[in-house]
Amino acid sequence: MGQKTNPIGNRLGIIRGWDSNWYGSSKDFADKLVEDEKIRDYLRARINKGGISRIVIERTLKRITITIHTSRPGHR
Repeated sequence: MGQKTNPIGNRLGIIRGWDSNWYGSSKDFADKLVEDEKIRDYLRARINKGGISRIVIERTLKRITITIHTSRPGHR
């Protein structure tokens, strides 16, 4: 049986970008990663019928920007 690779991993940087854009030190990397997953779970539960295809999280030093790609804009 051959080795299978993730198709998203093949496209990163060429066709598709990362789902999260931020830098962190090794001591707070895990906390930020867990926080990103909590944000995604909360948004998917809150907007369950909104047709969310992708959630992009970008962090700077003092601000978090969340971009939601959806098939039904403005639907709640």
